[in-house]
Amino acid sequence: MAGHATPHFQNDSGHETIEIGVKEFMCVGAIPPFDHPHIYLDMGDDSEKVCPYCSTLYRFNAALSYKETVPAGSFYDDQAIKAA
Repeated sequence: MAGHATPHFQNDSGHETIEIGVKEFMCVGAIPPFDHPHIYLDMGDDSEKVCPYCSTLYRFNAALSYKETVPAGSFYDDQAIKAA
């Protein structure tokens, strides 16, 4: 992940589980202004982590890049949101 800021993910669609390609990340909940505190999460040696605010289960998938998600659309790009 060198060269990238910590990726952020959101769950506007209310998915129970989101697969991501990183083990260290931030969860923002929903897209602002409906977000929760942007919390840093680290899976460590595990392959799953639950956000304590929104209860989204994040599952590591090594086949994904740092900004890909399954289902698609959960990568949160703050700059893209502000430009819209």
